[in-house]
Amino acid sequence: MSKELVKKITEKIMQRMDREKNPIVVNISNRHWHCTKETFEKLFGEGAQPTNIRNLIQPGQFACKETISIRGTKGEIKKVRLIGPFRSYNQIELSRTDCLTLGIDAPVRDSGNVKGSAPITLVGPKREIALPEGAIIQMRHIHFHPSEAENYGVKNMEVVKVRVGKPPRDGVLSVLCRVREDMKLECHLDTDEGNTFNVKNNEQVILL
Repeated sequence: MSKELVKKITEKIMQRMDREKNPIVVNISNRHWHCTKETFEKLFGEGAQPTNIRNLIQPGQFACKETISIRGTKGEIKKVRLIGPFRSYNQIELSRTDCLTLGIDAPVRDSGNVKGSAPITLVGPKREIALPEGAIIQMRHIHFHPSEAENYGVKNMEVVKVRVGKPPRDGVLSVLCRVREDMKLECHLDTDEGNTFNVKNNEQVILL
């Protein structure tokens, strides 16, 4: 075995040990929606503004008081919460179980990639809007600030493996890394994934 190969193997082992010592907080992302200012005003009235009820871990993100119903070809789900602030696109994030309830076939996508995604109807207090696209199943992901990404040795849009849960309901998942200046270290799984591995908010995953 060459010295170079031994060095690479040793570095990999040391990286694994460092990651084991620094687990990443995980939170379960329930169904929610993001929208443009125009869409929000159509649903809640001209001049309406979202009401911040709780700041989230990601800087500038917040849960809103405002909820809507969402409707597909087979069913409807009520009280789906808005996550602010406004965005330049409409996006409804669902689990596969939600899609079965609604009767829609939403693709698995990274946030913001809504082109050609599933149609869905939003029902607000003022009116309803039939969106031609916007419903997705969010890819499981980890948010990193660039400095955090450097510490963990990952790059933006890299797919990594994480160990989730505890025996006998533990497992290994492929997770997308999202690195930006306005992000903070946090792993997001959806409700189906959380239930499968018996993972709850504020528990931890290990980057492998």
